Amino acid sequence: MYKFEVYKDKAGEFRFRFKAPNGEAMFSSEGYKAKASALSAIESIKKNTPGADLVDTTKE
Repeated sequence: MYKFEVYKDKAGEFRFRFKAPNGEAMFSSEGYKAKASALSAIESIKKNTPGADLVDTTKE
């Protein structure tokens, strides 16, 4: 099951990572001073990504 995991980094900021069913982290967030801000970012991703475009800036 895919999941978001909220944690505190060494600087004391809240971050989250998105994990695949095998436990591997697929991506991580920036640091947030408030836990509520990290949770809000997660909700925004859940709500706004179904129609997200892919932009490939590589030259291949």
